[in-house]
Amino acid sequence: MRIDTFDPASLSDAFGIDMSTIDLPGVVGLGAGWGRVSSGKRSDAHQHDEVEMFVFVSGSGEVVVDGARHPVGPGTVIKFDPFETHVIDNTGDADVVFVTCYWREPRHAGEVAVRPDRRRFAERPVFVFSTPPTPNGDLHLGHLSGPYLGADAFVRFQRMNGVRAWHLTGSDDHQSYVVARAAQEQSTPEQVAAHYSAEIARTLELMDIRPDQFTVTSTDPQYREGLRDFFAGLEASGKVARHELPALFDEETGQYLYEVDAAGTCPSCAAATNGNICEECGEPNIVADLVEARSNISGSARTGSLARLALPLHEFREAVATHHRLGRVPARLRELAERVFARETFELPLSHCAQWGVPPRGVDDQVIWVWPEMSYGFLHGIAELGTRIGETWHADKPEQDWKIVHFFGYDNSFYHSILYPVLYGLAFPDWEPDIDYHVNEFYLLDNQKFSTSRRHAVWGKDILAPETVDAVRFYLSRTRSEGERTNFEREAYTAAVREVLTDGWQGWLDGLGRQLNTRFGGVVPDAGIWTPEHTAFYARLGGRLAAVTAHLGQDGFSLRAATAELEGIVTDARAFAEREEVLAGASGWQSENRTAMALELAAARLLSRVATPVMPRFAARLAALLGESEPAWPSTVDLVPAGTRVDLAGQVFFASEPAAHRPQEPAAPEPDEAAPDPLPWLADLVRSTLGLPAQAAVADKTLRELGASSLQAVAVQYQILERLDLDVPMSELLSERNVAELSRHLTEAVAR
Repeated sequence: MRIDTFDPASLSDAFGIDMSTIDLPGVVGLGAGWGRVSSGKRSDAHQHDEVEMFVFVSGSGEVVVDGARHPVGPGTVIKFDPFETHVIDNTGDADVVFVTCYWREPRHAGEVAVRPDRRRFAERPVFVFSTPPTPNGDLHLGHLSGPYLGADAFVRFQRMNGVRAWHLTGSDDHQSYVVARAAQEQSTPEQVAAHYSAEIARTLELMDIRPDQFTVTSTDPQYREGLRDFFAGLEASGKVARHELPALFDEETGQYLYEVDAAGTCPSCAAATNGNICEECGEPNIVADLVEARSNISGSARTGSLARLALPLHEFREAVATHHRLGRVPARLRELAERVFARETFELPLSHCAQWGVPPRGVDDQVIWVWPEMSYGFLHGIAELGTRIGETWHADKPEQDWKIVHFFGYDNSFYHSILYPVLYGLAFPDWEPDIDYHVNEFYLLDNQKFSTSRRHAVWGKDILAPETVDAVRFYLSRTRSEGERTNFEREAYTAAVREVLTDGWQGWLDGLGRQLNTRFGGVVPDAGIWTPEHTAFYARLGGRLAAVTAHLGQDGFSLRAATAELEGIVTDARAFAEREEVLAGASGWQSENRTAMALELAAARLLSRVATPVMPRFAARLAALLGESEPAWPSTVDLVPAGTRVDLAGQVFFASEPAAHRPQEPAAPEPDEAAPDPLPWLADLVRSTLGLPAQAAVADKTLRELGASSLQAVAVQYQILERLDLDVPMSELLSERNVAELSRHLTEAVAR
């Protein structure tokens, strides 16, 4: 017998609280210890491979497990599965004392690690953000391959697994780069933002990326005041205040310089950079600290000082580290935080002297910097989405149970993973945001960076069409810049589509269809006798399913790895078919031949399901040919039901280039001509934008009734502007007017 009692003198710091070890001589595989959490304190968030059990002896508080809070007190016992992120939060007036026991169960840990619903993804709303694009140009393949394709595939996979997940983005209208583009085009920032925001919306639609919320920041009627309220909350924290800080000015005009108007050498890595952020190392600068700083206006610059609202970021090292222990934070981002917080002091300006943007309350000469602005924009998007789907989500009252997932390029890492958690902590001290981060590196074009400003790009509209979208999504996924920079070459893309998709996948499915027609009359046979080779192939497919599930899941998301597994399914199936073909006509092996055919069709069925997040059109069409519709994510490799009629022979699934001849869009009427009744054109526009069948009845329905998303409404709005030169407010498009009534309204407006 051994007795161990709680001894405060033996405690030492561990996991952010006080811990001691309980000695258990002769007990193998079981660890134990005492723990104490002082009043008002909490343990560090962490997860591990052991099963762990807490027995609470005294005090009261809450245990937080993957964002869910559970009250605890004397006599409460909690058992944790491996890899559950947990925290003990002492919300009472007395110390919380508990006993912990922990042990390893490797098989159970392995099962938990691959569960698609890990970290309570199936129990809470999941908001997936692709970083809002700057509307100073259309989207090119570099943009599309990163946050937008990543977020879209992520949400599709989560929904197939029963998760309530939504994709949110918008247009980042108040960027200084919009002002620069307006100057180049002799336009206004408002016109540039409106034009390219709509172009971006159309390109996303062509890519089969349909966000559930698309916020246009310069025109959203609720956005401006909500942002000012949020920023006022930052000032009320006492940490954001006006300070005189070093600044850079144009030598000739005296204009204040930041972002696009300033250039020089990064003070951290010595790479060439513009103001405020270095795309190479990811570290921020305050512009005045650029080495050999120059003005992009006149070529010369001088340093001075200017009072701006600023944040002492260096004070928040521990707060950011605590945040990074809670969700999925790649090592690349944690390493960036280590470099940023190595600075002894870092006063970060949150406002800039400019006219384009939203000024803080009581400030006339400056605007809220667009990057801090974006932190509010995410919350605003959640609230707007909630209003549309009937949820009571509020931007000024974020909920603890929200799960947020960010997709962005490495050059935006500082803002997303370091600055925003700090701002949220200041604005909402009682909210601990649970955020996962998915970051991509630069996607190169002919070994140089894609560039909107330099127009070095392959634009989405140049290559996307209904017949090419799956091939583009496949190739961008296959070469996505995950952990390293990758490169797009037009010839390599064309070759991959031809060799992998057309000759490989399509050729296999065509051959499979012909064999099914010839040997079984186009009807799926039931499996008969299984050979060891059959069993091995079936197990191989199961391994592919497990791998692609892991690669599309929230912990190990990788489109490159997932796409490699899709290719692997076809490679395995073709090799299996070649081996089995030698017995195809043998009269004594009919039962085994039925099994071989059933297994090859099972591979096609598996491909139709697991390709959905990456190649939704191809997957849906293949599923329909196999007799399925709206498939859920599979947990096993299933045979196609015997007796199903399947016609795969001669089907064309892929193309690398858009069709040479497309129907021409009708031109907008000349200003001095009478406008024709636009109903036929408007009805066609609504059908094409919303992805409805060509003959779908739309005249008697509103856009809301037809299921239009905010992104699709923006696309309709822009097309009306382009064709009729009418700027129809979003409130009118999404009003109670049906399409026929909207048509008459447009006709009357043009006539006026």
